[in-house]
Amino acid sequence: MRITDRRTAFRAILAGEEVVHPASVFDPISARIAEDLGCACAILAGSVASLAVLGAPDNTSITLSEFEGLITRITRASSIPLLVDADHGYGNALSVARTVVELERAGVAALTIEDTDLPQPFGSERPALISRAEGLGKMHAALAARRERELVIIGRTSACAIAGIDEAVARAMLYAEAGVDALFFTGVATHEHLAALHAVSDLPIILGGGPLLPDTASLGVRIALRGHQPIHAAFLAVYETMLALEQGSDLPALPDASFMARVTQTR
Repeated sequence: MRITDRRTAFRAILAGEEVVHPASVFDPISARIAEDLGCACAILAGSVASLAVLGAPDNTSITLSEFEGLITRITRASSIPLLVDADHGYGNALSVARTVVELERAGVAALTIEDTDLPQPFGSERPALISRAEGLGKMHAALAARRERELVIIGRTSACAIAGIDEAVARAMLYAEAGVDALFFTGVATHEHLAALHAVSDLPIILGGGPLLPDTASLGVRIALRGHQPIHAAFLAVYETMLALEQGSDLPALPDASFMARVTQTR
């Protein structure tokens, strides 16, 4: 599938009437498995990329070039539409523009830019937001840097969890007016809050970082994250297999030759 077609397919999800749960992927094989299973789209989260590339928690230490390299390997191996979490755009508005250029070239179908103050400033005890003006500037920079109109630019805010629903509504309104293609919210805990956010605009909504609320399609939700269990399961499988080999005990279940041929496309 051509890159443009992947972006068109992702836009079709946003324009639909159902809530889609993206497959959480972390490397070329996991993305290929998601595609083989018929998943409509996949997501590469910043936290997952940090684990896959650095073996480190989500402390904003991964670089744009490292992130872009992982994305390129994933999009080269699989045709599944890929949504990526581009965090704060790796700096200021100029950095956001550079991020969009590089990730668009890497083949993403969609990317999020958020307004959390990252990396977390020294001495701060909890996450904080950048100003509304700076957040708006980042959205404008992302949109201006886009070369292909099919690429989906998503405005993301953690305001619900950090500053409350009123601040989230205000930021959602600003980002919608800037022209983003969708709005991503974390920390939405109630239907009432979701309804307030949906009332801001007709843009599709992506939910993450909160409880999986039922019956959200009527409130504009088109994508809802379910966590990033696959990479955690992969770590455990590696640990248990290495432990069994070290101890000389029975190995856990291993994939057969036909499975390996399918995921490596050598059949």
